[in-house]
Amino acid sequence: MIDEIVSFADKLDKIFAAFKINLIAGTIINLIIIIVLFKLTDIFTNKLKEKFKSNNSPLPIDHIVPLISKIVKFLIAFILIASFLQSQGYSLTSLIAGFGITGLAVSFAAQQTISSIFGTIALLGDKVYKIGDYVKINDLEGTVEAISIRSTKIRSLDNFVVTVPNDMVANSIISNVSGAKKRRIDVIFGLTYDTTDEKLKRAIEIINEAAVANHDIHKDFNTFMHELDSSSINIRFIGYAKTRSYDTFVKIKGAFLLDVTSRFRKEGIDFAFPSQTVYMAKNEN
Repeated sequence: MIDEIVSFADKLDKIFAAFKINLIAGTIINLIIIIVLFKLTDIFTNKLKEKFKSNNSPLPIDHIVPLISKIVKFLIAFILIASFLQSQGYSLTSLIAGFGITGLAVSFAAQQTISSIFGTIALLGDKVYKIGDYVKINDLEGTVEAISIRSTKIRSLDNFVVTVPNDMVANSIISNVSGAKKRRIDVIFGLTYDTTDEKLKRAIEIINEAAVANHDIHKDFNTFMHELDSSSINIRFIGYAKTRSYDTFVKIKGAFLLDVTSRFRKEGIDFAFPSQTVYMAKNEN
């Protein structure tokens, strides 16, 4: 009996010793695999970063690539560790349940951030705008100065830097003004009602001459009598400036208007201003 007990104890010692060796060896092997896969992930993300930078991509690489790297590394470590513990006979039910509860709490806490990240992916995937573009987002317009993983910074017309969450931008109507190949010039010239027919015709000719003389305006413009307003006879000009830049556009438009105004004054053609005519009934009594 004693011999049998000693023999059984020896067997247990061997089993425990073998388990410790397997546990240590497995841990070392898993650590080596994790380190190697982490290095491969770093190599891949660095190449990805260089590729986007060489293509002058509008993506905020400095924010997106580290995030991708962390997610991939977390998945690698979790899968390898879970597989190793499962092979050692440990139940992963409680572990997975714990991750589920933790993930649920984190998802509620970071809901806005996650929405902004998906908004960023949507914007960049559709190539809506890039840094330096002049955009209109609802009632906000200005130049895009920075695009991060969470928000877009826009320099407004008041010279303020406005930070807009990307999830809000993704659900808004966006006009990329810089994406236009040419900028529309739509101007109404109001002339007084005492302007003669000859001067009205001459006014249209002057507008056309000023447009032709301006080399920054496309020649497919149109000038016509637009309407008889309450205090003016309106002539409308519709043309296009040869630029995408808003700053250049306003300079071209300003030079055109200045030229037309100068020519009108030389020809004695007067601009109208808001006015009212009051008729008094004559009392014969």
